[in-house]
This record gives sequence, structure tokens and C-alpha cells, in this order.
Amino acid sequence: MVQNEIAIKILTDRGSCRWDNYVRTHESGTFFHLAGWMEILGRVFGHKTFYLYAQTGTEIVGVLPLGNIKSFLFGNSLSSVPFCVYGGVLSNTPEIGDLLETEARKIANDLSVDSLELKNTRKNENELPTKELYVTFKKKIDPDPDVNMKNIPRKQRAMVRKGIKAGMDPVWDNNLNVFYNTYALSVKSHGTPVFPKKYFMALLKVFKSDCKILNVYKDNIPVSTVMVFYFRNEALPYYGGGTPEARRLKAFDYMYWEVMQDACRQGLGIFDYGRSKKGTGSYSFKKNWGFEPQQLYYQYYLVKAEKIPEINPLNPKYRLFIAAWKKLPLFVTKMIGPLLSRNLG
Repeated sequence: MVQNEIAIKILTDRGSCRWDNYVRTHESGTFFHLAGWMEILGRVFGHKTFYLYAQTGTEIVGVLPLGNIKSFLFGNSLSSVPFCVYGGVLSNTPEIGDLLETEARKIANDLSVDSLELKNTRKNENELPTKELYVTFKKKIDPDPDVNMKNIPRKQRAMVRKGIKAGMDPVWDNNLNVFYNTYALSVKSHGTPVFPKKYFMALLKVFKSDCKILNVYKDNIPVSTVMVFYFRNEALPYYGGGTPEARRLKAFDYMYWEVMQDACRQGLGIFDYGRSKKGTGSYSFKKNWGFEPQQLYYQYYLVKAEKIPEINPLNPKYRLFIAAWKKLPLFVTKMIGPLLSRNLG
């Protein structure tokens, strides 16, 4: 497709460096726009990808990463980007963004999906229906950890200090076995299918130093864990979990404080607590740290669907499934979970 000397093309592996250079320099670029997700979606999960970019001459002037998930249980969707909390169009001008979005709609129609989902961090003034269920929490942090501690509201600061006094050991060991066992136990307790272990292995391999694992131990026993992504000047703790002991020990409070301190040691300036649904426990937890919610705008181009899809744990139709999943043995959830979670983008 060529219009006004702007060509819309689909990324191949050979263009990944150019794509990532554009993402890293665009003011609205995020970790989830990086080309590494194309490899993960395709090779780990077997999903089709359409990483669209706009080019004039030899210069990239816009990108829109898309992944297609087709599932008997959860429908057929095209999303920017599956398994990620941010996405949507990045472009030099609104007109270029419109060209990319038009091409995305064409692909959505050709695939006969239920819907095209654009996970925007900013409101896009168009006619598409918008879901405002999610918010994100992002805040500047000070180079001095003592200042950051003082900036935490009093009640939450007390929780962090209790975690420190509990005598836990934070280890940046990238120990995937420890991470996976702790994480799998944690998501089971929430009634959520766990991702396959190879997914997390691929994240470490593809993103290298921009992806790290922190495991927190008490008396050499793992109690909490988190996988952290790094992008430009930001640290984003993304996949986290803990054992039943974690709450009593204030291990989550301590763990996130350690991630923040580590970000300071690296000279980073932004702590991104990530996405939460309004009215949930994680929403309240992040607000307690003094972070203010920032609205996310998920927009949908409906193809076969008549309304915005609601594939999330708050949907009442999943209530019985969640309750039953919590009662399953851990080894069963590790076997069945990956077969389900690959379609929950």
C-alpha cells in the first residue's frame, strides 16, 4: 500500500534493529512495542503476527505491532499487543497513524476476527468504542533511596519497614525454576492459568539485560518473586507472585521496595507499577504507595463481535471456572494452565 510516498510494510526479522531504534526514540514508545515480542508470539505461542511499519524513503515514520490469537474458548482477536499492557500506534504524525490503523482494520477484516484491540496509553480521537477499565501507575523516583522511602505514604512505609525487619534476602539471581514455582503457586491462588515456563525462558533470552528476575528468600526458602522489564529510563515489575507466607512477612512490600532501590542504583528515573483494573486489590495496593492512576484507553474495531470483548476475571461468566481452578492441585494447573493461557492475550 502506497499513499503520499508512504509505504506500509510488514516487519521481518532483518528489520528488527531499525524498528527498535524507532520505538526507543519515540516519545510514546514502550517496552511492549519492541520487536522481540514478535519472536515470542510466533515461536513460543505459534500466533500469527503482523508488525506493520510506515516508511518514507529508508526512514521508519510509524509502527503498529499486531498479534492474532484464534481460540475456540476465547474467540478470534487481533491485538496490539497480546500479553502486553501497552500498545497501539506510534507515528510521526496523526495522518501516518491513520494509515497504519486503516491497514490494521483491513487485516482484521481479512482474518475475520471478532475484534481489533488497540491498547493505547493516550486517548485517540476517533469513532472506535473505548474500554476504560484499566489504569496504569507510573511515577518519577529520586536518585536517593531515603527520599523515595519518605515519599511513600506513612501506612505503606510501615509495611515496607516491617518487610525489612523480617530479615528476608533479595537475590537478583535470574533463577527461573524458583521464579516459576513461586509464580505458578501464586496465580493458582487467584484462579488464573499459568503461562508455560518456556515463555519466561524466552523473555530472558530475547530481552537479555532488559529483563531480570528478583527472588526473595526467607531462611533460604523462596517467598516472593518478580520479573522486571527495563526500557529507557524505566523499571517495570511485570510478573510477580508469592507463597502464602509472603503476606505475613510483608514480602511483596519488601520486594517492590528492592526493585525501586535497584532502579535507583542503575540511575533510572521512572518506576512503572504497571496496569491494574479499577476497584481491585492490586489497584488499591499501588495507590497506597502514593502512585496516582493514569487512565489507559483500549479501543476496539468490531468485526464479528457486537460489543467490546470482556475476557477478564471480573466477567461473571468466569466466576465458576476461577473458583474451580483454585481447588486444583498445583501440578495439574502447571500441566493444563499453559494450554489455556496461550490464548488469553
